[in-house]
Amino acid sequence: MRRMPPLNPLRAFEATARHLSMSRAANELNVTQGAVSHQVRALESTLKVPLCHRLGGTLQLTAQGAALLPTVTRAFGSIAEAVSLLAEPSREG
Repeated sequence: MRRMPPLNPLRAFEATARHLSMSRAANELNVTQGAVSHQVRALESTLKVPLCHRLGGTLQLTAQGAALLPTVTRAFGSIAEAVSLLAEPSREG
């Protein structure tokens, strides 16, 4: 069985990494900055690797975070695309 981390922490990480900001990620996800921070920390704990460094008011991805980001972004894009296809009228007779 594949090891799959929870989706909410992955989503919080993806938004945070894309924006390089937990505040902007929180705004996008309609949650508090504290909730985003908690989710990212939970993901780091699950994966047992640091994904970003929080330095004062700036955020920087670690090598592991930078390596994870493109795959997670593509995965969420694929899910969004699949869901959007459900809204299209059926092409079957």
